[in-house]
Amino acid sequence: MAQKNNPWETDLPPETPDAGGEAVRRNIKPEPIRIAKLSDIKNDFKFPIKLILGILLLLWLVSGFYQIQPSDQGVVMRFGKYVYTTDAGLHYHLPYPVEKVIKVNVTKERSINLGVTETSNVPAQYYNNNQSSVALNSFTESHMLTGDENIVDINLTVVWRIKDAKDYLFNVRSPDVTVRVAAQSVLREIVGQSEMQPIITGDRGLVEEQTKTELQKVLDDFGAGVVIVRVKLQKADPPKQVVDAFNEVQRAKADMERFKNEAEAYRNEVIPKAKGEAVKRLQEAEAYKEAVVNKARGDAERFSSIYNAYKQGKTVTSKRMYLEALEDILSKSETVVIDPSAKGANVLPVLPVTK
Repeated sequence: MAQKNNPWETDLPPETPDAGGEAVRRNIKPEPIRIAKLSDIKNDFKFPIKLILGILLLLWLVSGFYQIQPSDQGVVMRFGKYVYTTDAGLHYHLPYPVEKVIKVNVTKERSINLGVTETSNVPAQYYNNNQSSVALNSFTESHMLTGDENIVDINLTVVWRIKDAKDYLFNVRSPDVTVRVAAQSVLREIVGQSEMQPIITGDRGLVEEQTKTELQKVLDDFGAGVVIVRVKLQKADPPKQVVDAFNEVQRAKADMERFKNEAEAYRNEVIPKAKGEAVKRLQEAEAYKEAVVNKARGDAERFSSIYNAYKQGKTVTSKRMYLEALEDILSKSETVVIDPSAKGANVLPVLPVTK
């Protein structure tokens, strides 16, 4: 039995006569119908799919480029694990989700205020429902005990910025809260070791410098990646409940200082004057002593010289001494002595005009 290779062929032999010229039609073979195969369809779509995939791959690779600004640091993480840190400039990392970059601003200055209730950061509903608790938190944060067992109301502003982005992101969970708690702890320690008077009326710069230094040490020990820029003591006053009594004490201390200064001024004026008067009198006494001693020595030397002259010529010396004595006595007397030999002569009385 012959196998049929063509479905359009019949079993009748081509020479078999048939009515209507069917023999001629049996010898004509029609064209076979071509059925499309699935492999041909796949080949037609293969090139566009490859093109699309190539474009997507290129875009995915290009997405790994990133720009870091001069004020930022880029922290590269691979599958959630830290890899390295990049500085300003154009860089490349394996695209997401293999690696990703966290940009951290390291030049921006951040600040926290201790002892001040910042209601802008508190939800309105929470603040309205918890005004008493917010006020209590502000009170307990600003009031500190000093070393001389007094209470002082302090407001402090701490300005800080990020020094190392890696430490800032991974070493502490909440850097802002850490800085706040550490600043409050350091400030309480410094105030607790100081007296109230120097904190309120003394050099506040010393408290600020000590707070900045100690706070930086604590944050470095934590590895927070934070640097303290400056610390400013906004207010340091006694509590409102005792401010009147404290002001009265301050006025009394001011009066005490004033009286003390006045007494010191009077003392500084009187003591040098008394010392000068004492030196003056001492010098006068020394001068009188020198004058008396020198006069006595001169008299003694004069007497010795007269005595020596008297021994050499007693008559002449006696007459000279007599005449000098008369001259000294008569110069001091108002009595007029007239020579007896001139008794008969014309003597003209003279009226003394000096009296």
